[in-house]
Amino acid sequence: MPGRIDKLDSPIQGIKCVVNTCHYWGQDHCFAQQIEVQAPNATTTEMTDCATFTPNGSLS
Repeated sequence: MPGRIDKLDSPIQGIKCVVNTCHYWGQDHCFAQQIEVQAPNATTTEMTDCATFTPNGSLS
């Protein structure tokens, strides 16, 4: 999924993101066209993962 999602001009409403090293981050919001959260059968917050995360500069 990384690199295949468009970065929007405005954030996804209701999605807060503080990962300022992500390509889709902007002022504590996610600007990805869509997000994917994994893992199946997670039972705690720590077991989840944002599969949309793409490091800054990796799409240049």
